[in-house]
Amino acid sequence: MKFTLSWLKDHLDTEASLDDVVEALTMVGLEVESVSDPMAPLKPFRIARIVTADKHPNADKLKLLAVDAGDGNLVQVVCGAPNARAGLKGVFALPGVTIPVNGTVLEVGTIRGVESRGMMCSERELLLSDEHNGIIELPEDAPLGMSFADYRGGSDPVIDISITPNRPDCLGVRGVARDLAARGLGRLKADPLKPAVAKFASPTAIELRFDGDTSPCPVFAGRVVKGVKNGPSPQWLQDRLKAIGLRPINALVDITNYITYDRGRPLHVYDADKVTGPIHARLGKSGESLAALDGKTYAIDETMCVIADDSGVLGLGGVMGGETSGSSENTVNVLIESAYFDPNRTARTGRKLGLNSDARYRFERGIDPAFVVAGLELATQMVIDLCGGEASELVVAGKEPLRNLVIDFPLHEVKRLSGLTLSEGAITTTLEALGFGVQGLGETREVSVPSWRPDVHGKADLVEEVVRIAGLDQVKPTPLPRLASVGAKVLTPLQIRTRRAKRALATRGLVEAVTWSFVSEAQATAFGGGAAAVRLANPISADMSDMRPSLIPGLAAAVQRNVDRGLSNIAIFEVGQVFAGDRPQDQTIVATAVRQGTATIDGSGRHWSGNAKAVSVHDAKADAVALLEALGFDTSKAQITRNAPAWFHPGRSGTIQLGPQTVLGHFGELHPAVLEALKVDGPLVAMEITLDRIPVGKAKASKAKPALNLSAFMPVSRDFAFVVDDGVEAGKIVKAALGADKKLIADARVFDVYRGEHVEPGKKSLAIEVTLSPADKTLTDEDIETVSKAIVAAVAKATGAVLRG
Repeated sequence: MKFTLSWLKDHLDTEASLDDVVEALTMVGLEVESVSDPMAPLKPFRIARIVTADKHPNADKLKLLAVDAGDGNLVQVVCGAPNARAGLKGVFALPGVTIPVNGTVLEVGTIRGVESRGMMCSERELLLSDEHNGIIELPEDAPLGMSFADYRGGSDPVIDISITPNRPDCLGVRGVARDLAARGLGRLKADPLKPAVAKFASPTAIELRFDGDTSPCPVFAGRVVKGVKNGPSPQWLQDRLKAIGLRPINALVDITNYITYDRGRPLHVYDADKVTGPIHARLGKSGESLAALDGKTYAIDETMCVIADDSGVLGLGGVMGGETSGSSENTVNVLIESAYFDPNRTARTGRKLGLNSDARYRFERGIDPAFVVAGLELATQMVIDLCGGEASELVVAGKEPLRNLVIDFPLHEVKRLSGLTLSEGAITTTLEALGFGVQGLGETREVSVPSWRPDVHGKADLVEEVVRIAGLDQVKPTPLPRLASVGAKVLTPLQIRTRRAKRALATRGLVEAVTWSFVSEAQATAFGGGAAAVRLANPISADMSDMRPSLIPGLAAAVQRNVDRGLSNIAIFEVGQVFAGDRPQDQTIVATAVRQGTATIDGSGRHWSGNAKAVSVHDAKADAVALLEALGFDTSKAQITRNAPAWFHPGRSGTIQLGPQTVLGHFGELHPAVLEALKVDGPLVAMEITLDRIPVGKAKASKAKPALNLSAFMPVSRDFAFVVDDGVEAGKIVKAALGADKKLIADARVFDVYRGEHVEPGKKSLAIEVTLSPADKTLTDEDIETVSKAIVAAVAKATGAVLRG
């Protein structure tokens, strides 16, 4: 919203400086975006006299001028203006001055072999008008050497304020002045509105043609003014419109634009001789169109409110008028329209057509419904004053949609909501200065809301009005009370687990990916899905017909896309949802990692010291175990079994479980047939852990962590080689060895597996290293022998193994 300082003072009687006005505007909530002086670019230009004007020696249409800019020195200037002559006073620019029309910095130049050290300017070059047939001619009494900006009337700063959507009353200069007057910056001048004298009955009827519901246009007022003389508007009006970025068109149009910004009251002027029959408001009809004032044609439908006559649509209600009925220089009789249009319907019409205008901007925010007739009277008065003519009687169809809202306002609400201590007089005076009516005595007052404040609905709104006028800087900051206890956790255990899982997998060199939640029916079936309950009713493509039962298909496809583009050794992961059915319990969170090529945790690719090995089932298992440990799960309690799902290689995969009913996840190399179905190059290893199934640890009482207790005695290692059936798992042997003496045995691990000629067919030799860690004494040979016998006996009992000779 732009306006000039002098424009503001038309409504506000004040001696405040520009800085005071700017500060007050910001304090009352009308944030100042910028302050500019349109005359500032004209300050370097000087009033000068042409002393001599001789013919250019090398050009017939150019003249060689001697110009006096007021300092007594003559400056040589080459000029082509036809009116350049000796004795003329005009506007002169010296080298170094910026020409407003194009931003060019004037330099000393040579024109047809003659040096030119300045320029005599036209109105167009100074952006004063489009006139450029000659240079500016000033009166003889114009002071020589004076700045042209000062001569033309000095500066009139333009203030640009930001208007929030809840303040439509400040989309007019008078509304801004009202706020400043309430702030104490001056006095709001009396409104000079007076009804026009009606000389004849209106020849044009005004009607509302709606089927019962008149909400699209509750009130429509108008009057005819005959015998007007349209033409350029006065200079003061043109200057104000130019200052806020509007182009003057003619007096009638300029008047409506001026009132739009002066009072926030959009109007429209029709050429009355172009209107056929009664002018009326109605809903549009399919197939109708409007050639609007912006030169474009818009299609109309049944949801739009239009202004029409017997010939068709004349304008879009609250948005824009039509070109065919608009006023021109030949207009003699005019019909002035002032109406109220529904804000929501106006906004929908503008959005649907992609049409923006100053009228729409105001109507969709809510203009003052009580100013319909008053705005028409103001426009009539300006038309008669500037264009002449005689006015008809006022014609009004419908009724203003006034709220007549009265709020019971306890004065202590100001203190309660803002902390400000203000007297009863200060509160009521502020509200009355803003246009609110205050009635009653005592603590609670009846406050009537003015028609131009559609944003005020209750007590809190009234407090806001009082506080912003008093000054938000007066509100002291008050810290929130400190709570006695630590706040409860915001995230659920599963959300915490999901975030930890992502960090854990990222630290292992995997890159996070996000894939589609949909897969094809064939892929869903290959990974245990394909049920009708999770099939989409309207898939975006045939390849995305089912909700995914596993994250592996999407990750495998992502790996292949990278391989196809020349990348190799890909390691990616995703933590997301998988779907086994359409019930809530069928949706689980799974963490899945996929490795390809040589993307092992120890490194990948080629190296001078030796190439990295290809990924194997052990890499997938390491990822799964590391993830479980990062989530606080004791992996020693888990069982590793061979019953991995069918999409894993049967001999190179495993399942991690706590029992047959609690399967935590799977790992291994993907089955070659599955890779072929996915059209992915192998080998590819993957692991998937269902985060929902990991048991939540029991909350433990807070207690001090015990001190680290290290043994003072050296540990002892002993190796054992057992011959056992080839189908016996190494984990059983390790577990049996650890259980032989839990206090003394600290660790046991496999370090060799042998199958060959020195071992019977169907058997294997499996060697383990057992670490003994004494706590109270150094072990003797007898102690070690006793423990060794216990280990051999425990392993033999658990697996049927015998000590290899």
